[in-house]
Amino acid sequence: MFRQHTVIDSPYGPLTLVATDGVLSGLYMVDQRHRPETETFGERDDRPFGEVRAQLDAYFDGELSEFDLPVRLDGTAFQRAVWEQLREIPYGETRSYGELAVALGKPGASRAVGLANGRNPISIIVPCHRVIGSTGGLTGYGGGLDRKQRLLVFEGATAGVPAVATLF
Repeated sequence: MFRQHTVIDSPYGPLTLVATDGVLSGLYMVDQRHRPETETFGERDDRPFGEVRAQLDAYFDGELSEFDLPVRLDGTAFQRAVWEQLREIPYGETRSYGELAVALGKPGASRAVGLANGRNPISIIVPCHRVIGSTGGLTGYGGGLDRKQRLLVFEGATAGVPAVATLF
C-alpha cells in the first residue's frame, strides 16, 4: 500500500488530499474529527492529484455539482454502504440520518448511520455535509458545524434547514 498526499487551499481552509496506490482515499480538513495522523499520509507529492484538484476548484467556483473521480473508501462493509449512499445525495439537497438508514434497508440504524457518516474519509467529494438531523437541524460534522453550514449555504441547501438560515 503506497500513500502520497498534498495540501491545497480552499474556501474552507487547507485540505489534505491522500492517495493510496494512486487513488483518492482521503480528503481531510484542518482539525477534522477522526483525521488520521499526518505520518500515515505518505510522502508529499502533488502529481497524483491533478484531476482531484481540478474538480475541487470547479466545485468551489460553482461550476461543478457532481464529482466524477475514482475513490478508495476503506472501512467496514456498513460504513462503505453509508458512504455510497452519501454519493447519491444530489448537490443542493439534504437527507436525514433516518432517511439514509431506510435507504440502506435498516430503518432502525439512524444512529449507526450517523457514526459511519462521521468516519467518512473523503469529505466534500463524498458529501457527508448533506446529512442533517430528523428535525431539519444541523448535527455533528467532522469538519465542524461552521464548515457544514457554509457548505450547505454554498450549495443552496438551506430550505428546510432552519439552523442554517437562522445563523446569518
